[in-house]
Amino acid sequence: MLFGSCPGTSHLRTPTLRSRSARGAAKDVEIFSSDVKVECGKCGLTVFNDMNLCIHWCAYAKECVGPELYEQLTKGDKEQKKSL
Repeated sequence: MLFGSCPGTSHLRTPTLRSRSARGAAKDVEIFSSDVKVECGKCGLTVFNDMNLCIHWCAYAKECVGPELYEQLTKGDKEQKKSL
């Protein structure tokens, strides 16, 4: 690879923190880029991370991010679909 690893997953291997407002949550929720979901500390609402990731379509995703993180992220997809 040109960069030694996939640049599309750099924010998963080195997580970044952001604040996200969520509909129905009592306040903004801090969420790491590698988190699938977090609960609002004030009201308990579960907030899902809107991740548009290459792991959803790339044939090498499991190899790229590792089996543990891959399973965690794809499990979150299933949980989010159930809550809709």
